[in-house]
Amino acid sequence: MALSPMDVSHLAVVDTVRAARVLDEVRSAALSGRPAPVPPRPVIGQSWERVLRSGVDPDHGRRSGLLSMDEVRRRREASPLRHVLPVLREGLLSVADVARHIMVVADDEGRVLWREGSAPVLRKADLLGFEIGADWREDVVGTNGVGTPAVTGRPVQVFASEHFVRSHATWTCAGAPITDPRDGRLIGVVDVSGPLESMHPATLPWVDSVAKLAEARLREMHMRSLERLRAVAAPVLARTDGRALVVDRHGWTAAVTGMPYTERLALPKSVSAGRRWLPALGRCSLEPLAGGWLVRAEEEPAARPGARIVLDLGGPRRFVRVSDGAGVWSRELSPRHAELLYLLAVHRAGRSAADLARDVFGDPARTVTVRAEMSRVRRYLGALLEHRPYRFTESAEVEVVLPDSPGDLFPRTASAPGLVHGSR
Repeated sequence: MALSPMDVSHLAVVDTVRAARVLDEVRSAALSGRPAPVPPRPVIGQSWERVLRSGVDPDHGRRSGLLSMDEVRRRREASPLRHVLPVLREGLLSVADVARHIMVVADDEGRVLWREGSAPVLRKADLLGFEIGADWREDVVGTNGVGTPAVTGRPVQVFASEHFVRSHATWTCAGAPITDPRDGRLIGVVDVSGPLESMHPATLPWVDSVAKLAEARLREMHMRSLERLRAVAAPVLARTDGRALVVDRHGWTAAVTGMPYTERLALPKSVSAGRRWLPALGRCSLEPLAGGWLVRAEEEPAARPGARIVLDLGGPRRFVRVSDGAGVWSRELSPRHAELLYLLAVHRAGRSAADLARDVFGDPARTVTVRAEMSRVRRYLGALLEHRPYRFTESAEVEVVLPDSPGDLFPRTASAPGLVHGSR
């Protein structure tokens, strides 16, 4: 009787050896083009396709050089992940050591910054190059519990020969992305790995729940920093006439005066004092404050003629760049915002909330989610984005930069009808 992908994951719990043998046959068939005894799980099959395109050697892999310890220390100090290490350790290490696992924390570029757990397993990890400073991006070492969650934006367990590189087939890995709650940007991946026989189906939800606890801790820290900024903002805004707001360095609002409250103001990537044009407010003056900026709006917001919008989806990080006579402004996009703006770029006549819900989720009833996300998008694109229907303003020139391979456009949403079948 043929096995399904789900059958293989269940089989791994009761008969690890047989499951590993089946997955080795599946991997070999996929690499040779022969029919497989069972199809790989979709998340694994899609990863293998990406890795094949990137040219990773399935028998030997490839390794980039280790970071120096000075560079590792520099990245640790710069990473928000350092603030949540106690959460990750408390949630994972007590069980990991007993279960012959190790905890690995990598940054947004797939570089291993921290690694702790079972001493014998750490020694085995060294033989695979799973070391401090190593590069475990998917396009470097193939399908794995660090690089693949970073690409897909969701938790992934990789068992035995689901790893693309043969030498990793004696391992099981479960990794979950950690995002910055301030902007949805990937800041790293936490992974629990160990020998093949230590595989358990509960490992992935366990790792994912701890990753979410870490994100919650980051969110609490951000709220506390905004409270401190409000204490600074109150006397400043009390002496300010007209429309003004105080935001933190990431654009989150601490206080406003003379205008409706907006949760977040999109700031340029490099902020400096002086006069600027911001899509949400028009011409403004920016003054530095301790922990943020005082932003004074000088005119009502309006779409500037001749604005050029570049939606850059060509790399793993996605950006929107706006340029006009007043200068250039850019913002890194969350995966969901990249999807929505791509659909509006493809459909210049506009899309209703129901249209976008159907495109992204395959369900036109999910309009509440779409409206909430589009409200966030309009906070930074301002008058350059219209609604009823949602669309880019007619006066704007819109360009989309696409990746070389269509499969790399939206790897985490392979089943979304509007993103699979949308015109390029």
